[in-house]
Amino acid sequence: MTTPTTATPQQRGTGHQGPRWWQRPWILPLTLFSVAFLVFAVPPYLGLDPAQARLPAPESLAWHYPVLVTHIFGGALLTLLVILQVWPWLRSRYPAMHRWSGRVYVFAGIPLVGVPALLISPVSSSGFSTQVSNTLWAVLWLSFTVLGYAMARRRRFADHRAWMLRSFALLYGIALNRVVIVVMLLVSLPRLEASYGGDEAALTEAIAPASSFLSWVLPLLFVEWWLQYRRPRRRRTGAATS
Repeated sequence: MTTPTTATPQQRGTGHQGPRWWQRPWILPLTLFSVAFLVFAVPPYLGLDPAQARLPAPESLAWHYPVLVTHIFGGALLTLLVILQVWPWLRSRYPAMHRWSGRVYVFAGIPLVGVPALLISPVSSSGFSTQVSNTLWAVLWLSFTVLGYAMARRRRFADHRAWMLRSFALLYGIALNRVVIVVMLLVSLPRLEASYGGDEAALTEAIAPASSFLSWVLPLLFVEWWLQYRRPRRRRTGAATS
C-alpha cells in the first residue's frame, strides 16, 4: 500500500484538480445530444403560439398551454444544468458552481418542470397509456429530486449522487423518447400495410405508449446497473491493487 502525499497550498491552488474532459469522453456527446434536442424541441414554443405546439392542448383547458410552455422552458434549463452537474472536472475545480447549479436544478425544476408535468400528464391528448407513463414519470422525478436534495442537506453525499443520477436519467428520458420512437417506427415499418393499412399516423399512435415508457425506464435501468454493479466493482478493484 502506498502512502499518500499531501499537496502544498501552492500546489492545491495551481495544480489541476479532477480528470480532464477527454478523460470523461461522454461529456462531449452528452452536450451535443442536449443541444441538438433543445434546437429541435424548443423553437415551436418560442412564439408562444398554441397552434405551433407539437402536443395539442385540450380546448376546454385554457391553462394547459401556459403550463406546457413552463414545463418545456424549465426542462430546457435543467437539461443544460445536468451537464454542469455530471462533469467531474467542473465539479472538482469549481465546487461552488456545482452547488449553485444544483440548487437551481432543484428549486427551479420542482415548480417549472415537475409540478407542470404532474398537472398536464393526466389530461394530455396522447392516450391513457401515455398519460399513465407521463404521470408516473412526474411522480418519480419529483421524488428522486427531493430525496437527492435531502441527502445533500444531511451530508450523505454518496446517497445524494445516487438519487440525483436517477433524477438526471428521468430528465433525459424526455429527449430519448424522440430517439426511441424513431427506432420503433423503423422496426415496425414492415407491418405498416398488413397491420395498419398503410396509415402511418395509426402506427405512430400504436407505438407511442411503449416509446413513452421505454424512454425513461431504459436510462433508469442503466443508472441502477451503474450504481449497483459497475461502481462497486471499480471500488473493489482499486482496494485490491492499493
